Amino acid sequence: MLGTEKRNLVLQFLFESTLMVLISLLIAVAIVYAVLPLFNDVASKQMTTSSLFSPYILPLLIALPFIVGLLAGSYPAFYLSAFKPIEILKGKLKLGSKSGGLRSVLVVFQFAVSIILIVGTIVVYKQINYIQTKNLGYNKDQVLIINGISSLNNNVDAFKNEVLQMPGVVSGTLTGYLPVSNSYRSDNTYSKQAVMDAKTGFDMQNWRVDYDYIKTLGMQVIKGRGFSREFGGDSASVIINETTAKILGYADPVGKKIYTTTDTPGKTLAYTIIGVVKNFNFESLHQDVGPLALLLGGGFGSGVFKVNTSNIQSLTTQIQNKWKALAPGLPFSYHFLNESFDEMYRAEQRVGKIALIFSVLAIFIACLGLFGLATFIAEQRTKEIGIRKVLGASVQGIVQMLSKDFMKLVAIAFVFAAPLAWWAMHSWLNDFAYRINIEWWMFAAAGFGALFIALATVSFQAIRAAIANPVKSLRTE
Repeated sequence: MLGTEKRNLVLQFLFESTLMVLISLLIAVAIVYAVLPLFNDVASKQMTTSSLFSPYILPLLIALPFIVGLLAGSYPAFYLSAFKPIEILKGKLKLGSKSGGLRSVLVVFQFAVSIILIVGTIVVYKQINYIQTKNLGYNKDQVLIINGISSLNNNVDAFKNEVLQMPGVVSGTLTGYLPVSNSYRSDNTYSKQAVMDAKTGFDMQNWRVDYDYIKTLGMQVIKGRGFSREFGGDSASVIINETTAKILGYADPVGKKIYTTTDTPGKTLAYTIIGVVKNFNFESLHQDVGPLALLLGGGFGSGVFKVNTSNIQSLTTQIQNKWKALAPGLPFSYHFLNESFDEMYRAEQRVGKIALIFSVLAIFIACLGLFGLATFIAEQRTKEIGIRKVLGASVQGIVQMLSKDFMKLVAIAFVFAAPLAWWAMHSWLNDFAYRINIEWWMFAAAGFGALFIALATVSFQAIRAAIANPVKSLRTE
């Protein structure tokens, strides 16, 4: 009406959009600088803000406001500048009538993503809790591991005996074979027949342990016996796990023999089975328990001690002093078995933290969009709300009227999100040999959670519109 050209309006919209994106970018860089240490901790990375100014990233960072500003501003620039002034002044234009479907699709998409992430977070944390509480077949708590004990050479036994005399030390074993990652592993071909072939032979882990291994790690012998100093022939004996017993097919394998290959072609070694230990998870829960044989003797690797004391610091100091007395100049290091166990599932813990963070962000963004849409709808229906109040509608009734459409969108989002969330988490859990079941309440919790959040977001604007003075909304009519 005042002679402004359409081109000028388009440029104004694009300039305002680009300026807004540029300000957002500056705020985003500041937020990145603040939360980068937390991100590095969660993701186990060592990223720095200086990488933003690398020759590869900086040009993209400079171009980002212009690209996003152009994309974000194009729709309002060309759509709003095409309005006919006479129709606007006559009140014939219904803002947003053509884009209501798009807004609804975006709300559905945002809440579908939120529900998927909520379900994912619940499943991941339930699986991690299952891993932490599952009976593994051994005791991982308060098991102290002294690293590199083989470097003590002839003083190994003396060191072990000295540590066993310390208050709070229950038992100890010398071995490098432990049921956690980054530990010794050794396998060979075994058979219950002296003459092996491709049909009778099977691959099995064979671990060298001492007399106190089973006792120290809290494993359970369910048939036969463990290694004992009272039996001089145990060096030619073997203790197998339940998986091996099942492969051999004996109802009672105790007393039977198994054979293994040697470095000499055609020659085998025979071991007598003296016991069967209950299956324990010597690999991660991603894998089934495989066949395992415990053999007496061999290398040491580490000193493993079961302790029962609340003053761990004092005990480790005593052990360190004893180490220095026997091996001055050699570095002393230790860790606990449960720490090594947790390290095996560090990736799963990171997935859980990242899923939780993104769930919160997705819900926050969805709420922002929903709040904006609720504000827009309430503004469009201001006169309708005023008329309804004049005709006797209650605040509760108006709030329900404004909220029900949004609740439908969340319900539609749930319908789309539930099967996708089930498929995604079922695929993730399939990587575990031992896993939880995906239960209905996980989806119900995510759905009701999203519904509650959406209702709380919309209700604020709906109540505000419902309690407004109807005279002010109708005075233009």
